[in-house]
Amino acid sequence: MRYWLFKSEPSVWGWDDQVAKGEAGEEWDGVRNYQARNFMREMALGDLGFFYHSQKEKAVVGVVEVCREAHPDSTTDDARWECVDIKAVEPLKTHITLDDIKADPHLAEMVLVKNSRLSVQPVTPEEWQIICTLGGIA
Repeated sequence: MRYWLFKSEPSVWGWDDQVAKGEAGEEWDGVRNYQARNFMREMALGDLGFFYHSQKEKAVVGVVEVCREAHPDSTTDDARWECVDIKAVEPLKTHITLDDIKADPHLAEMVLVKNSRLSVQPVTPEEWQIICTLGGIA
């Protein structure tokens, strides 16, 4: 299993929107960055990811699961763009802000810290465990 982080502006698509999609999940569409797209191509069913609210909150707010592997993005006719589907698994009991992450020396090399603009990014198993612990989930 691999771990990921999915960033979204909550005013466009937030955690509550993701939860409302239930078990069917929703396409993580509209990504127009080759590196982010390539990360989605690497994802497998059952991989887990953090759902991150960008913009004002800048915080990890929940955990999602990949429920459909990479497929053509339905929001474009351009065959270069693919996406995965994700479903909500559980909210973090405590939201973990970008400032919290930057303050933890064990998370200093996290992609979120080094390349904060990338909308889909990998998370190491160690980073995953630290954030889950800080967020109050097992």
